[in-house]
Amino acid sequence: MSAPGSGHEFPTEEVSWQKRDILLFANSIGCKADELQFLYELHPNFAVFPTYSLILPFKLTDQEVTDFYARQKAMKIPGVPDLDSRYGVDGQRKLTVLKPLPPTSAGRKFELRNRVIGVYDKGKPGTVIETEQSIVDKESGEVYSKVLSSAFLVGQGGWGGPKGAKTTIDMNEIIGPATVSFPPPEGKSPDAIHVVQTSLETAHLYRLNGDYNPLHATPEPGQKMGFGGTIIHGLFSWNSAAHGVLRELGGSNPANLKEFQARFAAPVHPGDKLITDIWRTGNVSADGFEDVRFVTKNQSGKVVLSNGLCLLKVIGSKSKL
Repeated sequence: MSAPGSGHEFPTEEVSWQKRDILLFANSIGCKADELQFLYELHPNFAVFPTYSLILPFKLTDQEVTDFYARQKAMKIPGVPDLDSRYGVDGQRKLTVLKPLPPTSAGRKFELRNRVIGVYDKGKPGTVIETEQSIVDKESGEVYSKVLSSAFLVGQGGWGGPKGAKTTIDMNEIIGPATVSFPPPEGKSPDAIHVVQTSLETAHLYRLNGDYNPLHATPEPGQKMGFGGTIIHGLFSWNSAAHGVLRELGGSNPANLKEFQARFAAPVHPGDKLITDIWRTGNVSADGFEDVRFVTKNQSGKVVLSNGLCLLKVIGSKSKL
C-alpha cells in the first residue's frame, strides 16, 4: 500500500514571466554591476539567472500581489488532512537545470507540473511534504528544470501518516526519507568565500518575485512560530548562495551551473550577514561539471544552509582569501 499522497499530481498550472521579472530576480538575490548579463536587458548576453525557475511555482502568471495563504490552502493532498500553510517553512531544495529559460515567456506556453513524492508524519513537531516541480514547454513537452522540495508544517503531525527517516527536530534535520549528505572536504580551507549583508528590507524586495508569504514581511507570524519575528525567505538565502558560487567559481556564466541544492538549517533574520564558504573537490564529470561543496553561516557562525552541493563548470576564483 502506497503512503498517503505519494504520487499525487496537482493540476498543471500555466507559468509566465517578462524581462522585468528576470531583472527583478537578479537584483533581489544580489547580482552585481559587473554581471550585466543578468541586470541589463540590452546586454548582448542577457540571460535568466539559472535558479529563477524556483520562483515560478509561487508566481505562476501573476503580475499583482497574491494571497499566499489562500493559494497554499487550495492545494489538497488525498489521504492527508488539511494542513495550515501559515505554519510552513522550507526544508531543502535541489534544482536540476536541463535547459536555460528564455528571457521572456512571451509567444510560448510554459506550465508547472507538480507531484507529491511523500508526506511524513513527525508526530507533535509537524509534517514533512516532499514534492517534485518541473517547468515544461507545454507544446513540445520539453522539461527545462526540475526541483525536489521539502516543506515542514510546524506543529501539525500526529495524524497517523508514515514517519519517514528518523530525525531530530531541528531545521537542519527536517527531512522525509533518508538523504545523502554532502559535507565539505575535511581539513581544507575554502577555495572561495562569498559574503552577503542583508538589510531590514531584503525580504520585502525578494517577495516581489511572487513569494508573498507574510512570514517574511511582518513580525506576527514569526512570533507565533517561535522565530521571534520576521525572517528572510529561505529561498533568498538559497538563491543568493547560488549566485555566490556561480560568481566566485563559475565566472557568472549561467551555462556553468547544472545542479544546486542545500538544506535550510536555521532561520535568517533581517540584517544578518551571510558568509558562504565554497570548496572544490576535484571530482569532475565527463561533461566538465565539478562537485563543489558549500556551507552558509551567519555573522555568529551559525549554519543557515547545510548539505550544499553544486555541479559547476569551474573557471577560477574571484575571492581574495
